[in-house]
Amino acid sequence: MPNIKIFSGSSHPDLGQKISDRLGLELGKVVTKKFSNQETCVEIGESVRGEDVYIVQSGCGEINDNLMELLIMINACKIASASRVTAVIPCFPYARQDKKDKVGSRAPISAKLVANMLSVSGADHIITMDLHASQIQGFFDIPVDNLYAEPAVLKWIKENINEWKNCTVVSPDAGGAKRVTSIADRLNVDFALIHKERKKANEVDRMVLVGDVKDRVAILVDDMADTCGTICHAADKLVSAGATKVYAILTHGIFSGPAITRINNACFEAVVVTNTIPQEDKMKHCSKIQVIDISMILAEAIRRTHNGESVSYLFSHVPL
Repeated sequence: MPNIKIFSGSSHPDLGQKISDRLGLELGKVVTKKFSNQETCVEIGESVRGEDVYIVQSGCGEINDNLMELLIMINACKIASASRVTAVIPCFPYARQDKKDKVGSRAPISAKLVANMLSVSGADHIITMDLHASQIQGFFDIPVDNLYAEPAVLKWIKENINEWKNCTVVSPDAGGAKRVTSIADRLNVDFALIHKERKKANEVDRMVLVGDVKDRVAILVDDMADTCGTICHAADKLVSAGATKVYAILTHGIFSGPAITRINNACFEAVVVTNTIPQEDKMKHCSKIQVIDISMILAEAIRRTHNGESVSYLFSHVPL
C-alpha cells in the first residue's frame, strides 16, 4: 500500500507490531523520551509529507503520559505535512467519564475533553474498539469508527466452549444488556442479566439474577473489567443459581488493584480478554486469563480506511 505510514506509541508496541506485520508494512521510526522534568518529547524519524498516517496508542498503563504522547505524535505528524492522521486507540481513555450523574453534579465530562484534545492536536479520524458508551462518538466533529470485538468473541466461544449450545449469556449489570442480547441472538441461546440493588451508598450490593442458568454454562460478557469486583460477585451468584461452569469474556482487561487476586480466588473456568491492553504480565500471575488477538480487525480497518472501503463489514465478521 503506497502513501501509508504506521507508528506505534509506547503504550502497546506489541499490538502496533502485529498490525504492521498483518499489513506487510514496516513500523515507522519514532523516538519517544522524557526530559528530566518528565516532559514528553517525540521525534518522528522519517518523512510523512503527503502520507496517510496511523498512530497506534492504547489508553492503558500510565494513561496520562500515553495520552499526552499520542497528542504530541499526532501534532508532530500534522505539522510535518501528513495528508491525514488517524489515531488508532483500541481502548479509549477516560471513556467511563462520559456524563454527569445525579450524585456528582459538578463532575467533569472528561471523555468530551479528550475528544476535544484529539481534534485540536490535528487528528482527522479516530479508530477505537468497544467504547464504554457509544455516544462518545458524538463528542467528536471528526469521523469515529467504533469497532466491535463481538465477532471475535463469537468465534472464541464456538471454538473453545464445547457446550456453547447449552449456555446462557449473562450481563453483570443492566447497562450491558444490549451487548449481551446481541451475542445471545447470534448464538441462538438464552440470555440473563444481574440487577444490582443498592439500598444506600457504600452498602454491599444485593444482586438479583434475572433469567435461568441452572445446569447450564454461564458466559459473563462485559466491555471492561477494572478491579473485577462486579464480575467476581456475579460469578458467585451464577454458581449459587446452579450454573455448571462460568466464563468471563471482556473486551478491555484493565485489571488494576486487587483484580488478579480476585480472579484467582473466583470460580471462573477462564477469563477471556482481547489484547487492546497488554496482558503478558497479568498472565504470569493468573493462569485463568486467556487472550483473543484483535490485531487483524484493527489492521483490516486501517486497510479499508486507507483504500476508501466500507468498514461496516467488520461489525459482523472477523477478517481471515
